[in-house]
Amino acid sequence: MIGILVALAVSWLLLFLIEKKNILVLGFLPLGKRLKQFLIGFLITGILCVFVQYLESYLKSSTWILNNEITNGIILKSFWWDFNSVLTEELIFRGALLYIFIQKIGSKKSILISAIAFGIYHWFSYGVLGNVMAMILVFIGTGLMGYAWAWAFSKTKSIMLPFGLHLGWNFIYNTIFSKGPLGELVLIQIGGNELTDWASLLNFISGLVLVPILVLIYVKFFVKNEAEIKTTVD
Repeated sequence: MIGILVALAVSWLLLFLIEKKNILVLGFLPLGKRLKQFLIGFLITGILCVFVQYLESYLKSSTWILNNEITNGIILKSFWWDFNSVLTEELIFRGALLYIFIQKIGSKKSILISAIAFGIYHWFSYGVLGNVMAMILVFIGTGLMGYAWAWAFSKTKSIMLPFGLHLGWNFIYNTIFSKGPLGELVLIQIGGNELTDWASLLNFISGLVLVPILVLIYVKFFVKNEAEIKTTVD
């Protein structure tokens, strides 16, 4: 929670000092429309994450079982962890800084800068710095996804669609399929074999390349460019 508050405060300060705007230019209003965009984004990446996990399970001949020790309280606590981490990252990478860059140098360059920064950031958050191959793979996957989310921000003039796209993936991946740092949560993968070279490549392509490309296709063809919402309080 502290991270979100700090990110919001810094974002508001930057917007006021540089653009003479307030935090509402990040597209939180109108609320109904923005919630709809958030939910659509959440469902899209959530469904894609389910597909990727079951493809991996099929390739490994493993199965998923429900964790008997899971409780509603644990799920809510994990959801809040995902919500907090995702919103903080969105405010940093698809928030005030991206908005300001778009005003100063245009959308194309700003989206690319945001994507590169997001990819580099994950070298540190994933702990792969120094492992060249891992750095390349992480940069490709997270950079492409960061590009898609930044493009969504640029087209909708709102942080809500990229927030939904980001949270949908993270929540399903971390909480439902227990792939995150919080350990075993809703579903547990059991059994299976080590992936062969071709199967490992297919699994990599589906998760780190195909998913971002599908999100990019959605943003390109199904997300309309919107006019910036004017605010009355700066």
